[in-house]
Amino acid sequence: MNADKTDLMPTITHLREQWQAHWPAALAIWSKFTKLRDPLWCFSPDDAKREGLATSFAMIRLDDQSVVIGLHLIADEKLEPFALEILAHEIGHHVYAPADLTDHGRMIARMRRGLPTKEHLAPFIANLYTDLLINDRLQRGANLKIADVYKTIGSDSTDRMWTFYMRIYEILWSLTKGTLAKGAIDEQLEGDAHLGARLVRAYARDWLDGSGRFAALCLPYLLENEGEQIQQLLKGWRDTEHAGRNGSPAGLTEIDDDEIGGAMHPSLDPELSGLDEEPGDPSRRPTESGASRPGGQHREPFEYGQLLRAMGIDLSDHEITARYYKERSTPYLIRFPARETPESTEPLPEGLEPWDIGSPLEAADWTESVMISPRIIPGMTTVQRVYGTTEGTLPKREPLDLDLYIDCSGSMPNPQVNVSYLALAGTIVTLSALRAGARVQATLWSGAGQFDTTGGFITDEKRLLAIITGYIAGATAFPIHILRDTFAERKPSDRPAHILIISDDGVTTMFDKDEKGNSGWDVSRTALEKARGGGTMALNLWNDIEKIPELVRAQSEGWNVRRVRTWDELIEFARWFSKLKYGEKDSSTD
Repeated sequence: MNADKTDLMPTITHLREQWQAHWPAALAIWSKFTKLRDPLWCFSPDDAKREGLATSFAMIRLDDQSVVIGLHLIADEKLEPFALEILAHEIGHHVYAPADLTDHGRMIARMRRGLPTKEHLAPFIANLYTDLLINDRLQRGANLKIADVYKTIGSDSTDRMWTFYMRIYEILWSLTKGTLAKGAIDEQLEGDAHLGARLVRAYARDWLDGSGRFAALCLPYLLENEGEQIQQLLKGWRDTEHAGRNGSPAGLTEIDDDEIGGAMHPSLDPELSGLDEEPGDPSRRPTESGASRPGGQHREPFEYGQLLRAMGIDLSDHEITARYYKERSTPYLIRFPARETPESTEPLPEGLEPWDIGSPLEAADWTESVMISPRIIPGMTTVQRVYGTTEGTLPKREPLDLDLYIDCSGSMPNPQVNVSYLALAGTIVTLSALRAGARVQATLWSGAGQFDTTGGFITDEKRLLAIITGYIAGATAFPIHILRDTFAERKPSDRPAHILIISDDGVTTMFDKDEKGNSGWDVSRTALEKARGGGTMALNLWNDIEKIPELVRAQSEGWNVRRVRTWDELIEFARWFSKLKYGEKDSSTD
């Protein structure tokens, strides 16, 4: 076995040299300005496994803009003559479709809308769609032999999805029916293939807009057997299957305006049917009535997680949730504060000292040197002036630490499934505080003994978000002992801290007795006194604050009680609070 591998190595090494020689030409096919680093060449299954190359003979990685080629698989598939075609195809994924992680995710999101009950196949259909776009451009525009590649890797399969897909290529390239498509072609399949070919041409520039339509066109063929045969036949060509594995795409929590409306069957699209609308006018492309959401709508956390996993990104539920709330919070964070330095006046002359040859020439004070002696002797009669500065006038600013308590009782949503505005508000104020240089203690609480806390003031963003986006869903009992212990030993020399509680009327449990029999009112009063930074309650209340006696008393004892009528109002509260406490004009004791 080892001898066989050894015999193959010179052949594969020679193959690498041949394919490497075609790399510059493959780049130039797209543009003379196209720049990508050389491909990563895999000589064996172990090499392929290390680079994440599974079953395909080539793949792309959008997180580091890499092309990976499995030379041992190229040899197995007898694709050695097609170096230019395959390399140019992989480059096309980087420079054309999908080009980057965010557009890759946006495309898969649209396709999931067009594949009800078959959403898990969206990554595969996305691969087929971008291959169509790239291959059509290479076959027609660059005169490459893409059709011959499919003849080489193709088969006599009569699978309906395979036949439909191959028939699209035949129509695009004016090939005789049956050149690539070997199965039965009835009127329905022929019509769908023509629609697919028109879609590829019509949306070649705005390919993202056409992605949901292509998915809807493929759906009937996937309902039969999920396209199992075509998935097997094209396993070596699934080059975007793990394209986003280690990536961190941005902008996917928000739903594009045309994402839902664009998941229509192409037969309903006037851009393709030629009815009613002027062709080629993207601004007049239709959306299904009532289907499109207005701008600014966001996915639920579980939808966001499904999308990331469809892109091949392997994260835990908690890691996905933390990413979701961090991205949602970004527009509401304070700006990074500018560093303030003491203001100085003009330099203040303080005297003279000797100047010698080793000192900068411009530092010498020649006027004073001549006044000391008309004969200039460096190091003996030469001097330089010494300058000082006055004290600055700007005061030193010190950010408030933040002691954050978020209610997570049974009435609150699970942040990992549906959007929790409590978690979102907590993320906004926490990240804003960290930007300002503050430390944060975060506590998630529910019933008696049901809590999760950082156990101190920290700056570890990952740990803080893990607490804030967690879920307990028990009874309701404020963790009085954490508030008590946090400030029991607080020294006057410690940095001031602000106490922030996000809850509803269940916050009144903080005034009950603690496990030691201490009054919650006494604990609250002591905490405010020792924190020296004030306290705020942001509460979702049905009644006015004046109708809740505990909150009226809390206000009289120094708490700033803020009412929100709906949970989503917490976003505006968090923006206001962050700017007030941690913005450039904050007051450390407000």
